[in-house]
Amino acid sequence: MSEALPTVEMETGASPQAAIIWLHGLGADGHDFEPIVPELGLPASLSVRFVFPHAPLMPVTINGGAVMRAWYDVAGDGRQDEAGIRASQARVEALLTREKARGIRAASIVLAGFSQGGAVALQTGLRHPERLAGILALSTYLPLADKLAAEASPANRAVPILMCHGTQDPVIPLSAATRSRDALRALGYAVEWREYPMPHAVCAEEIADIGRWLRTVLGAA
Repeated sequence: MSEALPTVEMETGASPQAAIIWLHGLGADGHDFEPIVPELGLPASLSVRFVFPHAPLMPVTINGGAVMRAWYDVAGDGRQDEAGIRASQARVEALLTREKARGIRAASIVLAGFSQGGAVALQTGLRHPERLAGILALSTYLPLADKLAAEASPANRAVPILMCHGTQDPVIPLSAATRSRDALRALGYAVEWREYPMPHAVCAEEIADIGRWLRTVLGAA
């Protein structure tokens, strides 16, 4: 197993009762979503540990082999880097294990991610053997979709899933995201769907919706 991922951590209060593991997109790092924390409007009564891991550095084919932080390789020809996706799944599982060792129940952990990070959040969360609080998938798609039916964890068949996407996304087209949403729904997952007039990005309306969803799934609504 590879070394543990380095992380950026923020706690909204003493003795966190919940954790949100939030995975960045291709070429970014764990600092990318730090500024979002105070904008979510989480109640002061809910102490949350935000864990923002840095993806490993690797060459990315679609970017000419340039080395950057990535959860898996992207070839650009439709092929999926299954080995890379599963390696990142294992790394995120290690982060889940660490949070549980620090006293956070699985049912109080949200897996979140943007773009590549959202794909890994779906890959990991839907296969995790204990029920999670929720999966937040932003501007992303379902990886290895044809393997999910056989690999899905019964514990997370009813996990809350929020998918958000921009209608003008040139990186991951809206059609790819809606196909993923429909594939999840066809397998019986209750996916909450939101779309916004934006490119491959995050907007204020979306952040407000995420905050409301987090308050609900973490029992602080």
